[in-house]
Amino acid sequence: MSPQPQPGHEFVLTLSCPDQAGLVHAVTTFLVSHSGNILESRQFDDRLQGRFFMRVHFAVPEPDVSLEGLRSGFGPVAEAYRITWQLRDAATPTRTLIMVSKFGHCLNDLLFRRSTGALDIEIPAIVSNHREFEPLAQSYGIPFHHIPVTKETKAEAEAHLLRLVDELDIDLVVLARYMQILSDDLCKQLDGRAINIHHSFLPSFKGARPYVQAHRRGVKLVGATAHYVTSDLDEGPIIEQDVVRVDHSRDPDDLVTIGRDVEAQVLARAVRWHSESRVLVNGHCTVVFR
Repeated sequence: MSPQPQPGHEFVLTLSCPDQAGLVHAVTTFLVSHSGNILESRQFDDRLQGRFFMRVHFAVPEPDVSLEGLRSGFGPVAEAYRITWQLRDAATPTRTLIMVSKFGHCLNDLLFRRSTGALDIEIPAIVSNHREFEPLAQSYGIPFHHIPVTKETKAEAEAHLLRLVDELDIDLVVLARYMQILSDDLCKQLDGRAINIHHSFLPSFKGARPYVQAHRRGVKLVGATAHYVTSDLDEGPIIEQDVVRVDHSRDPDDLVTIGRDVEAQVLARAVRWHSESRVLVNGHCTVVFR
């Protein structure tokens, strides 16, 4: 009988590397040597790019096996196969900072999902350039940081944000309809750990009043895209997308309501998958082990 996983001793290993023979054997040999019991394993071979991706969720029943010890043990394997990898404790929630402006549907959805346990994240702070959602943050007992942004104060505001990210040991920044363009430098510093939600299939209907634009064009699908933040505005690696079919009977207000529901669902899925180490960046794309 396989050993049962013990609380606090489950881990997730994710990796990518040039495709080559012996990769799965090397990983499983490492796990066996550390008494690892595989709970879930997914892999993908990108033949076009010649790269291999893998996610393994495993348990180690021995109480004296530590995360640091596992990382040290996997180091030689990674070096031998030129592996880019991460290994984390599955019981540790992702420390997530949420940013918002004047549209609170995504923020409210994330807070509710977190409160019910649907999202395994910890939210040490909410940041906004407005004060509209300070009472909402207070109702959940989460510190609210008002960081106003103007053309003159943008650099100072971003420096303030980065201090919070460092001081609070933030793993993930979520732009939950935060309506400010981040500088190239900030995007680089948050590379791979900042997610944005966009109100369409990129790059359609950019700019102000997107649903009015969509209504004028007679769209038949209303959608949303969650992607990693990069210096190319709204062009980062896509994590998740979804759509809802609409018709001529829907007015712009209907499209806004429908669109906001889609945005909240798409962003929540992207945050959950990232927090569970199910998303691996593959150049300008992603591999998502759902």
